[in-house]
Amino acid sequence: MPAPRLVPEPTHLQSLPGLFTFEMTTTLKVSPGAEPAARLLRTLLGPATGLPLPARPDGSVVLALDGALTGLGEEGYGLTIGTEGILLRAARPGGLLAGVQTLRQLLPVEALGGEPAPGVVWSVPCVQITDTPRFPWRGAMLDVARRFRPVSFLRRYVDLLALHKLNVLHLHLTDDQGWRMPVAVLPRLTEVGGVPHGGAYTRAELAGLVAYAAERGVTVVPEIEMPGHVRAALAAYPELGNHPGRTYDVWDRWGVCDTILGVHDEALDFCRTVLDEVMDVFPSSYVHIGGEECPTTEWHTSPDARRRAVAEGLAGPEALHGWFMERIGRHLLDAGRQPLSWTEDGTDLPPYFTVMPWRDSDHGRVAVRRGHRVVMAPHRTTYLDYPQSTSPAEPPGQAGEVVDLRTVHGNDPAPAEWSPEESARVLGSQVQLWTEYVPTAEHAEYLTFPRLCALAEVVWTGRHDWPGFQERLRHHRTRLDALGVPRRLSPTSVPV
Repeated sequence: MPAPRLVPEPTHLQSLPGLFTFEMTTTLKVSPGAEPAARLLRTLLGPATGLPLPARPDGSVVLALDGALTGLGEEGYGLTIGTEGILLRAARPGGLLAGVQTLRQLLPVEALGGEPAPGVVWSVPCVQITDTPRFPWRGAMLDVARRFRPVSFLRRYVDLLALHKLNVLHLHLTDDQGWRMPVAVLPRLTEVGGVPHGGAYTRAELAGLVAYAAERGVTVVPEIEMPGHVRAALAAYPELGNHPGRTYDVWDRWGVCDTILGVHDEALDFCRTVLDEVMDVFPSSYVHIGGEECPTTEWHTSPDARRRAVAEGLAGPEALHGWFMERIGRHLLDAGRQPLSWTEDGTDLPPYFTVMPWRDSDHGRVAVRRGHRVVMAPHRTTYLDYPQSTSPAEPPGQAGEVVDLRTVHGNDPAPAEWSPEESARVLGSQVQLWTEYVPTAEHAEYLTFPRLCALAEVVWTGRHDWPGFQERLRHHRTRLDALGVPRRLSPTSVPV
């Protein structure tokens, strides 16, 4: 029997003879602290298999949380499958959740479906697996500001991330073209900014998403753009800008808008108020505050901004960007959170920020040498809005690059030539799906897969075995098929 073809590939896998078959009478033995993993296993397998999997003291499928286990870290696990039983062990709850996803992949692909699959024998191959991730940050950024997506889609996206052992959903909630985050004391943000391209979320919807994701080992990291990419906010509250008396529309074009926040106290207080609400909804230790693509033309022409630069002893209005980010970053630190931001070149933010270099991977090395912790997000290897190929059949996307499957698989967040000290400051990597040219949920999934599978391999396993990955992906495609992930787009799902 060939070795199981799993994505991402486990750190260590040994095939053993035989099969274990789940029956309607199969029971679980659940140790204290392992109940969330047991609930997830029932939730994921129930719709297709109908297996009740009740807990019994003598259950043949053992889920064991043992803090004394060494070498597995926060998300590692050990999985032993024999003909008479299964033992899934971890030192931390996150490891058990990861092991549940491996069990899910080991079952027949019909187990991934949402409808009953009568007649299928629910057997898994006997194996010995020890599995730990290379990086603690393994994520995907989804832009819901340009194109609103309902919470039902976000939950499905979380499920797809979790299947691949990705543990961060970075939600880009605000931009020039839309504001999706509700703020109770600033209702016009969603009343005005939530209108284009779909709508806005309620607080209850976002809190529910956070809980749903946590049950699957995924943290939702919110992003609120500032001081640029704020045209939707200024359409709601124009007094926050640099031109008193001017009114704005939510921007109806793509690209970089030169309308930015002012640097007066009211604008800073606005940001703090928004972030206080964000922190109340999202318990993530990281809060992303944008920071990229911020033209400073308005600050150069604003008397108030020029006066602020002089009063703060800055070299000029262009230095207000770092000043602004430092003020807001300190607010997050004071609240016990870690500020996270895009970085243009690795040198533009205080070292206590965790940064995402997006322009060039070399900027990541610049950033770690300055003392930053880094999540690598270089556009040439992680941007999924770029086309997957040069084929005429490939739908048009963001202009300028082609990011194919092998390119994503070749991404190395901490290259071998980096020193151990530099590599230690790399938290991981994530893919980005900006949605200017992604009008439908079907299109979003088409662009995400199978490239997300390659990213999962990079950040979990860390190996760059391209032939081996291709072989495993061929089988893994049948899992994606069972989940309804499209291999191609329907004629109605094209960019506009």
